Amino acid sequence: MFSGIIASSGVTIGKAFVLKEAEIKISKRVLTPPEVESEIVRFQAAQKKTIKQLEAIKASTLLKLGEKEAEVFEGHMLIATDDELEEEVLTSIRALHPVDRAIETAITNNVAMLEDLDDPYLRERVADIKDVGRRMLKNVLDIPMASLEDVEEGTIIVADDLTPSDTSQIDLDRVWGFITNAGGRTSHSAIMARSLELPAIVGTKIATDRIVTGDQLILDAINNKILMNPDEQTLRDYQSLQRQLEDEKQVLAKLKTLPCETVDGKRFELCANIGTLKDTEGALRHGAEGIGLYRTEFLFMGRSAMPPEEEQFQAYKKVAEAMKGSPVIIRTLDIGGDKDLPYLNLPEELNPFLGYRGIRMCFDKPDMFNAQMRAILRASHYGDLKIMFPMVTSVEEARRLNGIVNDMKMMLAREGEPFDDSIEIGIMIETPAAVLIADLLIQEVDFFSIGTNDLTQYVLAVDRGNEVIAELYDFFSPSVIRAIKQVIDCSHKAGKWTGMCGEMAGDEQAVLLLAGLGLDEFSMSAASISKVKKVLRSYSIKMLRQLAEEALNLPTAAEVRTLLSKFTH
Repeated sequence: MFSGIIASSGVTIGKAFVLKEAEIKISKRVLTPPEVESEIVRFQAAQKKTIKQLEAIKASTLLKLGEKEAEVFEGHMLIATDDELEEEVLTSIRALHPVDRAIETAITNNVAMLEDLDDPYLRERVADIKDVGRRMLKNVLDIPMASLEDVEEGTIIVADDLTPSDTSQIDLDRVWGFITNAGGRTSHSAIMARSLELPAIVGTKIATDRIVTGDQLILDAINNKILMNPDEQTLRDYQSLQRQLEDEKQVLAKLKTLPCETVDGKRFELCANIGTLKDTEGALRHGAEGIGLYRTEFLFMGRSAMPPEEEQFQAYKKVAEAMKGSPVIIRTLDIGGDKDLPYLNLPEELNPFLGYRGIRMCFDKPDMFNAQMRAILRASHYGDLKIMFPMVTSVEEARRLNGIVNDMKMMLAREGEPFDDSIEIGIMIETPAAVLIADLLIQEVDFFSIGTNDLTQYVLAVDRGNEVIAELYDFFSPSVIRAIKQVIDCSHKAGKWTGMCGEMAGDEQAVLLLAGLGLDEFSMSAASISKVKKVLRSYSIKMLRQLAEEALNLPTAAEVRTLLSKFTH
């Protein structure tokens, strides 16, 4: 038995299929000058073949998984046709290196450059460059591609990592889960697993060393366990657990059309966090009443230039139409901190979480920011859209943002472009500064949404990505709970509402406390909605308010957790 990082929760039992790459042997010989032209021709042929394959994969992915997943291969084609990469290969060939060695060297150099960056998202995009490089090398050496298209029903894929090309081949009728050596929660394979709702554990480091094709596996992506060739009793236990989980799933499915309300009738709004249009399918399937957080940065990532206004407009419009009149809160570009965009040439910072991020960067790039504002406003004509700004810490910033929105409205009105003139404006509450002046900020906006991921790290002065101090990061800390209470009270006093879009909003124990504190809207991953609804429908608001009052008087996070545990058992 071993474990890794849970990328997508669930339990499945199946047969292992270990995906192994054919060995690529790179030539060590030195070219003679007359061979240079023929090697360049080989490179150009491999490049064309690679692009043709990627176009076919993109078309197939578009049909099976949707537009956003297919866009990955647009990025792959950009890598395959990149002028700088091509020139690097040609220069190497002219230096009398065989084409395979020239390609490998160019890919290795580009990978090394990305791996040196601090940004985890960009480091994990290394897989895209490696994927294209492997494909091009195999094409130039006439090595066939590894395929997942012929696996049997009930397969659990085991691989060093799954590239976008690999995941595009996954047949959900045959593949029941996957395990990888590499990857984290933001790696492509993890994101894809959650999109496909396949149980997956990544980052095991040893899966392909321990498992061979044909092994019977239990993939327990709830308790983070991978069991190989289990005995009969263990198998029966997990089959029983699968039935139990399926029964729970059926029960939860029946809640889809029921309101989220306590036994004494207090209503709450349950929404989904999304990053792509495709994610709206899961939101609707799980009964989301709206989108509480549309992370627009995904539109800007994995490309060589920022998306133009028209492309953004179409993306926001499609989400609005997909939600059929339900509210959609669009968060403006939240780049900086742990997220970067290479084409923006953002400065290196000693402490990026306290630096050039969110609206601070957007204020400094008016062309980019105004294009996004115009795109959102234009899309507001097609649904119930709301605008939400991240990283607001002062009244001056809130007023400046309102001014920009009004300027864009006037511009669109002069152009005759329709938009919702009464579109609601909100801000994320993520910093102690915003909490302390919540009573002043609420006068400038229509709603708050608490981002507990950042709020917790800023209130506690704990970098949430630092494993050394990970145990100090706890949203049940009394200081965090009191901050949340203060924000909610300020909004209610002004006759306005507060939602939450951080991880805390999807925690089945935390939601009881949050409901008692007065939170109005909860936004979470789509798969958590039914579970949260079931929990909130099990208690009265009177009980939850008493629970919150007691929790507010406890001195430690451990005691808050104990209180919640006793309350739910």
